[in-house]
Amino acid sequence: MQIKVKNRTPSRSHRLPKGPGGGVELLLIHRVEDLGQQGDVVEVRPGFAYNYLLPQGLATFATEHHKRMVEKHRSKLQAMERAQQADLRKYALEIAKQSVTIEANATDEGHLYGSVGAPEIVAALKKNEIHMKVEQIRLDGLLKELGLYTVNFRLASEVEGELKVWVVPTVGA
Repeated sequence: MQIKVKNRTPSRSHRLPKGPGGGVELLLIHRVEDLGQQGDVVEVRPGFAYNYLLPQGLATFATEHHKRMVEKHRSKLQAMERAQQADLRKYALEIAKQSVTIEANATDEGHLYGSVGAPEIVAALKKNEIHMKVEQIRLDGLLKELGLYTVNFRLASEVEGELKVWVVPTVGA
């Protein structure tokens, strides 16, 4: 006689701690833009939890033990956050002191044949040993003429700055 045993392992979404809104309750290990600060308990959709926050190491399950540990170390976490913000502000000031020159093909009137966007600015910064991501450059639109531009950048939600970008004609054109 064969005994049939049901699989007792619940599906993924049933194993996660549910929040009051029906989403997944997680504790943020790191600050996540537009979601919360380090140590916050947030409620997100299961897909966001499983596909982004948990694999990236940005959050963990919001168990009572984890919540108590965060409360116990909250002042230390806040001090670490302030130190990180201070370092980013120093870096933003260093970047703001720089000016970047980008060569582009242009007409005699100064109109570019193409345009200069965030990827070109990031590549020019990299030549000056400044590493930024394309998403950190804040352009209102593509640069389509020769000249000097002030370009905004954002390193973190509270850390922003400005950078001078020269768009000059290609040498020999």
